[in-house]
Amino acid sequence: MTTIESLYSYLTPRDREIIELSGYGARMGFGARPALVIVDATYGFCGDRREPIADSVRRWPNSCGEASWDAIDRIRALLDAFRAQQRPVIYTRGAYRDDKWDMGSWLWKHARSRPQEAPPPSGRHHDEIVHDIAPRPGDLVIGKQKPSAFFSTPLQSYLTLLGADSLVVAGGSTSGCVRATVVDGFSANYRIAVAADACFDRLQSSHAMSLLDMHAKYADVLDTAEIVGHFGAPA
Repeated sequence: MTTIESLYSYLTPRDREIIELSGYGARMGFGARPALVIVDATYGFCGDRREPIADSVRRWPNSCGEASWDAIDRIRALLDAFRAQQRPVIYTRGAYRDDKWDMGSWLWKHARSRPQEAPPPSGRHHDEIVHDIAPRPGDLVIGKQKPSAFFSTPLQSYLTLLGADSLVVAGGSTSGCVRATVVDGFSANYRIAVAADACFDRLQSSHAMSLLDMHAKYADVLDTAEIVGHFGAPA
């Protein structure tokens, strides 16, 4: 279980005091018509099996290791709850040319994404969503090329078509694509809940601090159980 209280262990006493004094971290509450957004729960970010992250990144340079597989169990619970109530489910994944030309600025900051430095191909495509939580007919799958699920994608127009007023966000990485999606969703005036234990990252410190920062300014960071409990009644 990941709670805001447990994440406070990463803060200094001074930072805890400032959070309490500043007024940030107020509860925004759930919307009435939420959409579930599963960010980049792909083999590229999870690896193709549960194993220590140091082993996984040798074969999958973007892997978050065991943390991603822990999160997949919680993502499945969110999917079950939303599908049972016929609420919208949206997945994101990478969408690049085979020669990776359109990765653009990613290639400047991540050496092992460059074609000449990438590991040999595996049996799974890095942009394939993990089979354990694979999309079903009726779910939406959005390809993206940058961190935010909103950037140069049809996500917001789909949310308008669905009549969604809020988002529940899970997936990875917490400090990258999840955070970017949450900030853009907040900027578009959606209420947002982040399922903390259904998110994953390579670095434990980045995971914790990103959750704390999102909770302070952009979203309600909650456990999956609380989110599922809230949406437990029929839609």
